[in-house]
Amino acid sequence: MNTSRRHFLTAAGALAGTALAAPAFAQDVLSDIFNSRRRGGWSDQFDARAAGGEDVASNVPIYSAETLMYTQQAIGTYQNIVAQGGWNRVPDTNKLQLGVVHPDVQALRQHLMISGDLNPRAGMSQSFDTYTDAALKRFQRRHGLPSDGVTGKYTYAAMNVSADVRLGQLQTNLTRLNQNMGTYETSRYVMVNIPAAQIEAVENGRVVSRHTAVVGKIDRQTPMIDSAINEVIVNPYWNAPESIIRKDIIPLMRKNPNYLADNNIRIFTWAGEPVDPLSIDWNTEDAAKLHFRQDPGKMNAMASVKINFPNDHQTYMHDTPQQSLFNNLMRFDSSGCVRVQNVRDLVVWLMRDTQGWNRQQFEATIRSGESTPVKLSAAVPVHFTYVSAWSTGDGVAHFRDDVYALDGRQELQMSQVL
Repeated sequence: MNTSRRHFLTAAGALAGTALAAPAFAQDVLSDIFNSRRRGGWSDQFDARAAGGEDVASNVPIYSAETLMYTQQAIGTYQNIVAQGGWNRVPDTNKLQLGVVHPDVQALRQHLMISGDLNPRAGMSQSFDTYTDAALKRFQRRHGLPSDGVTGKYTYAAMNVSADVRLGQLQTNLTRLNQNMGTYETSRYVMVNIPAAQIEAVENGRVVSRHTAVVGKIDRQTPMIDSAINEVIVNPYWNAPESIIRKDIIPLMRKNPNYLADNNIRIFTWAGEPVDPLSIDWNTEDAAKLHFRQDPGKMNAMASVKINFPNDHQTYMHDTPQQSLFNNLMRFDSSGCVRVQNVRDLVVWLMRDTQGWNRQQFEATIRSGESTPVKLSAAVPVHFTYVSAWSTGDGVAHFRDDVYALDGRQELQMSQVL
């Protein structure tokens, strides 16, 4: 029996009573909601934190014995929510936020109570008060949404996924967690969670840093990979894959013959001989047979750094000059590779044990503009995985859009709201 499985079984046994009590707890919540007074009556202890506004962040890795345990516990809770009829649809015709008084707020509060984000003692009011504000922000954080406390199309889309679909999502992902747990038993590793568009750097069973990511488009999906990071290239050249040459560069050259020059991209034969773009018939796809290489620099598609690991997909992780993409809610915008926010922090962590490569040396090399490959003294495992639902604490269930439809549930594709 592997270590993580043994830890999971021990922890699960210790919390068996808690897991078995989940249905009773959910019944109490539903009962409290429908029997509570309309307003007031709560004690001085009922503050925003008691209302469900506590932070849902955790340094527990998604692949951990704790996450397995808490996800199983969440399944028990959601099974009972489904058995009690789930939650009603929250009308999505109005923008609800702090200070609003509207009949739809009552449906919003009811949903937040059932989902565990709002304390039932808040009552069934039409007022969007500070407790509702804290609860909605908590809900948004659990679903990977901007926690602005304002209802909008993405918040409504997440909220109006039915409870039984959420239950199925948890069950599907519990199986994924269980099946792959043994892969994550190294002391240091990097995990890319594709549907969350997020990266975890894990050491000794705890997340030391998280990084927002941009991953593959629906029609250019980021693949599942288990490998090990063995090289970092500072100021990399960018070599365009054939797919990008065909789908992007050739059409762009047809529209703008100066596109390559404007972007510091040069063409070579595979023997290394330079090719004049004017000698190519861009009305054909003959150019796809050539080598397109972009020089290092601010315009480079990978910006300051490229992170390499062996795989059959020509996939890697890298910096980007388009930092604004990290602010997007739907960060499925690449051609399969993974762009990393605050990538320099991740690289310094990766190169920690590589002699001569500290933060100062790394930054100085970037400023030099010279393309510099660095072999890591010890390869760091990297895993590209797909987890769209998990739990990292009692009552904290996280859900993400099933962007590649791998959960088998089309209802989860909130990207279709666009």
